[in-house]
Amino acid sequence: MPERGVLGNFMVKKRSDVSEKSARESINEYPAKCGTQNARILHRFPPKVTFFLMNAEQPTLKSGLVALAGPPNTGKSTLLNRLIGQKIAIVSPKPQTTRVQMLGVLNGDGYQIVLVDTPGLHQGRGALNKEMMRAAQRGLAEVDLALFLVDAHEKPSALKTEELRAHVQAIAAPVILLFNKIDLLPKDALLPLIDFWRQTRNFAAIIPISALTGQGLDAALKEVVARLPYGPRYFPDDAPTDASERFLAAEIIREKIFLRTGQEVPYATAVVVESFTMDTPGHATIHAAIVVEKDSQKAIVIGKGGKKLKEIGILARKEIEVMLEARVMLKLWVKVKKDWTEDQNFLQELGFSPQH
Repeated sequence: MPERGVLGNFMVKKRSDVSEKSARESINEYPAKCGTQNARILHRFPPKVTFFLMNAEQPTLKSGLVALAGPPNTGKSTLLNRLIGQKIAIVSPKPQTTRVQMLGVLNGDGYQIVLVDTPGLHQGRGALNKEMMRAAQRGLAEVDLALFLVDAHEKPSALKTEELRAHVQAIAAPVILLFNKIDLLPKDALLPLIDFWRQTRNFAAIIPISALTGQGLDAALKEVVARLPYGPRYFPDDAPTDASERFLAAEIIREKIFLRTGQEVPYATAVVVESFTMDTPGHATIHAAIVVEKDSQKAIVIGKGGKKLKEIGILARKEIEVMLEARVMLKLWVKVKKDWTEDQNFLQELGFSPQH
């Protein structure tokens, strides 16, 4: 999981007088009092944070965990950014851009929705792809509701369609089916698509949307809020995500690699932020390593005379400066780590949970 940002610090200060032992004892009693799903969400947080949330006043707020799921490249991250109202998840035209769960927090009148952007569901080989699938499945196992996105404009093969239907049927939580990219679909093609997917399972709702233009999102949001339980406010109003700035900086750099390189290079690339310091107010220095598997990939990322690496660095720096609201000195270099996508220890360093 991404490094936790403001949540822990914000809440622990509120109940600094609570001992770790007392907090854990109270947590163990919580499922019987307030429901299993709320307990699952709270167990994701440090004990003192959980204790504070549990002992808040009787909730009048609709709140819960909602997964964004579906095959690769269906617009899950675009939808997350659109709903939150700012960019917190990287996007690219290439599939499998999202590798780990990303949380986004949507606050509204009487509700707080914790959105979980999951890696695309696919039948991939190798340790990295298996870890991505595990991350997606873990995200789906803990939610109150799932939004399953299908690219309405794409015509998948019969085999791929059956795989997707199997994924949908395996989700334990209620599912709202979202047909995304309807801005690219002829109107007369939508009804046959709905009729086909309606046979897959009993969906809580089926809604055509466009994550890019916002079409249909008010209807989707209304359906989500109606199905959420009452619960505590898990995040402060001004916290759009629980990911740290360090993690987000690494993701921004990786996005620029996806956008500026082709073939297998993006999928064989990882970004490790080795140092992140705010030198003075309004000025940050970030040192990051771009990790690839082969010398040939290193040459592609660097480019002739270092041109490609410089281009990636400039694009990333500009976006990181907007995020931090500060000037940034970004130093990038490329190093080869042979077969890192099969190295479980390194995958853990990147945020994947250890295998059990």
